[in-house]
Amino acid sequence: MDRIPVAGPWLTQREAEYAADAARGDCYGQAGRYTKRFEDAFARHVGVKHAIALPHCTAGIHLSLAALGVGAGDEVIVPDVTWIASAAPISYVGATPVFADVDEATWCLTAESVAACLTQRTKAVIAVDLYGSMPDLPTIRELCEAHGLALVEDAAEAIGSRLGDRPAGAFGDTGVFSFHGSKTLSTGEGGMVVTDRDDLHERMMFLRDHGRPPGDKYFQNSEVAFKYKMSGVQAAVGLAQLERVDELVARKRDIFGWYHARLRGIDGLSLNAEPAGVHNSYWMTTVVLGGALGLTSRALMDRLDGRGVDTRPFFAPLSSIPAYRDTGEAQRAAERNATAYRLARCGVNLPSALCLNEGDVARVCEVLRNVIG
Repeated sequence: MDRIPVAGPWLTQREAEYAADAARGDCYGQAGRYTKRFEDAFARHVGVKHAIALPHCTAGIHLSLAALGVGAGDEVIVPDVTWIASAAPISYVGATPVFADVDEATWCLTAESVAACLTQRTKAVIAVDLYGSMPDLPTIRELCEAHGLALVEDAAEAIGSRLGDRPAGAFGDTGVFSFHGSKTLSTGEGGMVVTDRDDLHERMMFLRDHGRPPGDKYFQNSEVAFKYKMSGVQAAVGLAQLERVDELVARKRDIFGWYHARLRGIDGLSLNAEPAGVHNSYWMTTVVLGGALGLTSRALMDRLDGRGVDTRPFFAPLSSIPAYRDTGEAQRAAERNATAYRLARCGVNLPSALCLNEGDVARVCEVLRNVIG
């Protein structure tokens, strides 16, 4: 390939065959069969009772907050370092996002950073498994329970990660996943919300279908709600990908391993952490530059781009982006969240597409070594 891509899926004949079968027959009396199969298989994979297939992960967070009763006057704590999709649904339901700092090694929330943001108005916490990493979710869960807070685990980037013997997505009142085209398990677009709570499952199923009572055939909507459903063809692709998920995650871990073998020992460079007890699925291999190298993330990206290597920046703190930076919460976060701001200046996502081979990674590492001297 001329350029080395930063992200992309691994699709096989199985996905094509399932999608074609859904296109031909997922209608009339067979409508929804692939969606049901995908949901049931996904719930088993995560080890929870319920899974609901959605058009995107953002819908999962939105449904979670709405079903949990989060609304105007409430605050929801979210890590400052994440994609805006983790925080935007807080605004959708009329609540206020509060941006917490992250851990230097895992790049995720800590119980301490959550505790620093608690107020009488706090209603929920959204913990993000960033780039496949995982925070200390049992401790965060204990903190939430002690304060009567709901916990949403944003596992959008962490299919295949585990903490102890529990998969990512299984620690919160709800867990959400993304199947965007860049993700390890992809349906092009799509998402899933999972839960062990029957009450939340019932409420989210109601809200995602325009507020229709179960079994309604007369279009007697009892609330104004949402339209969040996944198509049968997407679900068919998702089912095929889920049947290969161990293979997909193993490839991601191989890619990270190739980078680690070639970049370890370079002064001033650090890669994704895998703390004791964590099995990191390494959605993105990410390099953090030490200050002694004299390079910002933007400068490194520009130099790699000129040599045919696609990259992406470490997520900018949400409190720094135009959508939020003029709010009072963002201004307080900018003063408080030193780690988030430091990581954003020196973090770069290296090519991690599932199509890469060891030779591609070797080429990236050679270019990277030349660039940093």
